[in-house]
Amino acid sequence: MSTMGSGLVLRDIHQPPAPPWWPPAPGWWVVAAVIGAAIAAVAWRYWHRQARRRAMARLFDMQVVRTHAPAAQLASMSELLRRAARRIDPAADTLLGDEWLRFLDRGLDKPVFSSGPGSMLSDGGYRPQIAQAEVDVVRPLARARFLAWTSP
Repeated sequence: MSTMGSGLVLRDIHQPPAPPWWPPAPGWWVVAAVIGAAIAAVAWRYWHRQARRRAMARLFDMQVVRTHAPAAQLASMSELLRRAARRIDPAADTLLGDEWLRFLDRGLDKPVFSSGPGSMLSDGGYRPQIAQAEVDVVRPLARARFLAWTSP
């Protein structure tokens, strides 16, 4: 007996359908959770640093604006810088004159405190007469240095 003539129809082997892409396997959920946590941590750290920087900028501005006389504003800037300098070197607030100005210039591309307008910080707070315009030139330099030292 021949099976060829029995009318049996043979069909090709069919592959099962491909697995759907959604929902992903549990391992992909773990990878997504780790990546999400890392992004959240980086975003939180950035936000925290920016919030601290804004708070330090407000502190600097409020302390300087609180004093009305130009000499007192310079003294206030110097005081804030000395407090911030203790984060870099605990003995920095005891430096005087040119040593203090060189310390302020440490790490800068060009010396703006020892041989620039920032040199008024060494004795400007003790001068009887000083122009507000001179203080206005020193203020952004001192503010930038203060923020660099107080913002992580």
